[in-house]
Amino acid sequence: MLTRRTEDYLEAILNVTEEKGYSKIKDIAVALEVKPPSVIEMVKKLDKIDFVVYRKYDGITLTEKGREIALIVKDRHDTLKAFLEIIKVPEKIAEKDACTMEHELDEITTKQVKNLVNFVKSAPEYPQWLRYFETFCTTGKHPCEEKVRRLK
Repeated sequence: MLTRRTEDYLEAILNVTEEKGYSKIKDIAVALEVKPPSVIEMVKKLDKIDFVVYRKYDGITLTEKGREIALIVKDRHDTLKAFLEIIKVPEKIAEKDACTMEHELDEITTKQVKNLVNFVKSAPEYPQWLRYFETFCTTGKHPCEEKVRRLK
């Protein structure tokens, strides 16, 4: 089992590489909001366990094994962030919370959240229940409450 920190580094290396085409110590430090010596220490550890190839002046490259893990972590992160945004969590908070949640949720839970996100995003038109949810978030009252009372 990998540590949360290890997963964060692999994901950051993947993200920086996808964004810039390469990954350097400084870029990873900025992405993770840590100091370069911390990145060097971790990258050396990741190199020893064959998750990255680190060459001091050439930068960092994910190995196949490291990339596989980074893609899984990134997918969990993106799924959780999308879910949080669907339920109207502001983007900045959704980003931060997804970083926390991506390491803690069971694989089955993450799969079901992904299924829900994909279901909502692939709906042919904006789902009515999402409108109801938005109204509920704004007013604190369920929009169907009045209908239910009238039927009684």
